Amino acid sequence: MNDVPLIQLRNLTKSYVGVHALRSLSFDIAAGEVHAVCGENGAGKSTLIRLLTGVVSPDEGEIHVRGQSLKTGSVQCSEDAGIAVMHQESSIFPDLNAVDNIFVGREITWCNGLLLDRARMKQRTRELLDRLGASVDLESPVGELPLAQQQMVALARALSRECRLLIMDEATASLSARETERLLHVVRQLRADGVSILYVSHRLEEVFEIADRVTVLRDGQYVATRRVTELDVATVIQLMVGRNIDEVQRTESQIKRKAVLEVEQLTRHGAFKDVNFSVHSGEIVGLAGLVGSGRSEIARAIFGIDRFESGSVRVDGQQLIQNSVRESMAAGIGLVPEDRQHEGLVLEMTVAENLSLATLPSLCRLGFVSRLQESALASELMSRLSIKAAAPYVAAETLSGGNQQKIVLGKWLAHRPKVLILDEPTRGVDVGAKAQVHQIVRELAATGMATLVISSEMQELLSLCDRLLVVRDGRIVGELSCALATQEEVLILALPDAMKEAIR
Repeated sequence: MNDVPLIQLRNLTKSYVGVHALRSLSFDIAAGEVHAVCGENGAGKSTLIRLLTGVVSPDEGEIHVRGQSLKTGSVQCSEDAGIAVMHQESSIFPDLNAVDNIFVGREITWCNGLLLDRARMKQRTRELLDRLGASVDLESPVGELPLAQQQMVALARALSRECRLLIMDEATASLSARETERLLHVVRQLRADGVSILYVSHRLEEVFEIADRVTVLRDGQYVATRRVTELDVATVIQLMVGRNIDEVQRTESQIKRKAVLEVEQLTRHGAFKDVNFSVHSGEIVGLAGLVGSGRSEIARAIFGIDRFESGSVRVDGQQLIQNSVRESMAAGIGLVPEDRQHEGLVLEMTVAENLSLATLPSLCRLGFVSRLQESALASELMSRLSIKAAAPYVAAETLSGGNQQKIVLGKWLAHRPKVLILDEPTRGVDVGAKAQVHQIVRELAATGMATLVISSEMQELLSLCDRLLVVRDGRIVGELSCALATQEEVLILALPDAMKEAIR
């Protein structure tokens, strides 16, 4: 590793509406190292990324690249300095294919720039995706691809630039275990090639697997930088949150045996078939399975977003009209979707407006929203969920990913659903906020709410849920008690038969 720092951050300070997002932040990133940044949501990680990429300018402080001062507040200058970013949320153009997404604004041309050299761009795209081990349809609009493949296209776009520093912001949040391992392999290759990686992740197991050094932020301030070999998970968490994180265990007595949600013979060709299960009052049921197994599709059909060909969904014995979100909401179903930015939030609207979206009729008088009631609701939910925002009237897009996730959860808590479906509820959420979300889900279950949880983190399902339903190729292939199940048992059920043979 080169001893001369590639990046030097000196006394970076940034405030929004009088609230310090970063305060006098200073640390170095060495050439050819994986440097992890850890911290709770609101610690300043997103602001740091915006400063490095030139999206915003600091109020104070400087950034140096190989000893040369970087002009801040200029995306072009940051790109010219070799800084590229792979964002937490897939920043793709949904109507363009993978080739056009990767080369947008940097198209390869011929005939003195008069014509696009689509053959060379397509060839280069295949090379980049092959390097990632990703199989992507190059003709389809990227918006029609699974979220994991969208992330791979976004990563390929970042790698297509000759970057010195690659910022990876929760890059594995939507990836399967196999895709994550493939991505970490790419990170190791880039490090060997001399590229520096700023690795921002809440998945501490990945930090310990891949990082050389770790910098911890808390409340916008620098806490420590240490070599990963000098740390353990408990120490990092203590540095991040300043307190111990304790999991609260549930007991069987909290589950009432009344079936609230009943799904029978639910079938949609190519997505899922003959899906049967129920969720009881006070019960937390998990849907486990590999990415692409059909878990999210089942949830979307239950909530009425997607049509199913046969079967039924009942809430408290009442059969729902299919393909009707309005009917599902009226019956008492809420859905926290996997893709919060595109399906869970209206980013341009304020925190208060987003929190009230599911309960607008109750806040209206003579066709107008009572801003007083809306503000009171927002203040209550922001306090309950510890949503860090300068004020209820700031735009949701200005908040960190974890705080945005809390807004989506809060929106449905205000609706007081009988059935709450959580699709990747803690994706991109720090360990402190994750424990808080888990505690809220348990408290809601204790009041009798039926909860269906989809998560790619197997340990999260085992620690949070009462039962696990394992989905493979659109079918439920097993049911396990979380008190007795192991990750190995879940994985064996979730894996296709060919893959099971390969690991035996």
